Amino acid sequence: MAAACSDSSALPRLFRPEEIADALGCSAWWVKDRASRGRIPFTRVGRSYRFTAEHLAEIIRLYEVRPAIAPEPVAPSVRTVPSRTAAPSARLRARRPRARQDDFDTTA
Repeated sequence: MAAACSDSSALPRLFRPEEIADALGCSAWWVKDRASRGRIPFTRVGRSYRFTAEHLAEIIRLYEVRPAIAPEPVAPSVRTVPSRTAAPSARLRARRPRARQDDFDTTA
């Protein structure tokens, strides 16, 4: 067993959430929260979250946003302005003020 542990080239490097957060430019809290909700891949070592380089690459792919294909430019439409001779609009009236709670206080 000791010989297997000494050969570090066979084992993937495990990164802590703080290291992943630094690489992604976010907080360690975000990394831990997403891992606890099962939204990002991780490895559980005891009660700690650990991440491999493959996990980091997959996290980046999961949150990658690609631009939408831009539609063909459409000729600008001519905007018509309504004439002022249209039917008159309704006149706005102010509401009555609300009754305050003090107006209904019945304590003596």
